[in-house]
Amino acid sequence: MRPGCAFITHDAEFAEVTGRSPEVELVATVDAHEGPVYIPAEDALYVTSVPAPSSVVKRLALAGTRFPIDPDAISTVPATLAMPNGMTLDRDHHLLVCEQGDNHNDAGISRLDPTTGACTTIADRWRGRRFNSPNDVAVAPDGRVWFTDPAYGHLQGFRPAPEVGDFVYCWDPAHGQVDRVADGFDKPNGIVLSPDGATLYVTDSGANQTAGSFHADRPHHVVGYEVSAGGRLSNRRVIAVTAPGIPDGLKVDRDGRIYVSSEDRILVLTPDGALLGEVLVAGAVNFTFGGHDGNVLFVTADTAVYAVSLAVTGPRPCPTQPPAVQIGG
Repeated sequence: MRPGCAFITHDAEFAEVTGRSPEVELVATVDAHEGPVYIPAEDALYVTSVPAPSSVVKRLALAGTRFPIDPDAISTVPATLAMPNGMTLDRDHHLLVCEQGDNHNDAGISRLDPTTGACTTIADRWRGRRFNSPNDVAVAPDGRVWFTDPAYGHLQGFRPAPEVGDFVYCWDPAHGQVDRVADGFDKPNGIVLSPDGATLYVTDSGANQTAGSFHADRPHHVVGYEVSAGGRLSNRRVIAVTAPGIPDGLKVDRDGRIYVSSEDRILVLTPDGALLGEVLVAGAVNFTFGGHDGNVLFVTADTAVYAVSLAVTGPRPCPTQPPAVQIGG
């Protein structure tokens, strides 16, 4: 465990998460900002780099749980992307990338072959209007793609004025259509589905408007919805208000617990929002479950990636399906 890291217990159930010997190890010193995705077949972690002044997708070739890795094991995916941010795997094990766009390139959701760098846009408009700067993305068991679209790109000066609000969207591969499925957010950010796909969780990081700001009167919440069979949302409720900090990355484990990065830690919650414990990792931005046994939480922290070995695993990956038709929304 590196200095400054700790596991803080608030409920006895947290021991089921950490086990007897939890560890935090340095994986690599690298400009890893967002979008961590682990691909089991490659034993590789993909991340998006710090956007200064641009961003790329990087690949970390792992060697099981032998950390840290050799710097030569880090490479850049040969793809041209406009400020990539959040990522996830689709059912064909390609990367779905949130392209935030810039002042010259539109924002959207793209499908990236991590081996060749070939990239296809699956959605870059809603009713003919440009997205703001898609932030995070999740794939449902039925193949639907859910993503958040806050206007951070405009606030940070690399996107034009918004044409739409700060919404949550769903792209249906069966019809190639994008629907706005949720509004009422200040800045929708992280997004994840429960293991059974019946609940959608979204973080609202509206308390953060500019770099380093915290507006206590604006949202810093985790919100939950029920998901219908047709991809509609209902029963919006606030699951948790993060303290300290502003919520960002969001994941669930196989048992349905919620994990959310906030300030310098990862909060572990029950599905009802009760705080079980905290994993302190300075600079934590986002994270994903991975490793051979699925019990390693890989954490991106802007200047490094860390591995948190736990006693729980992430959800089972979606089964591979035939490629879906890709049509812009």
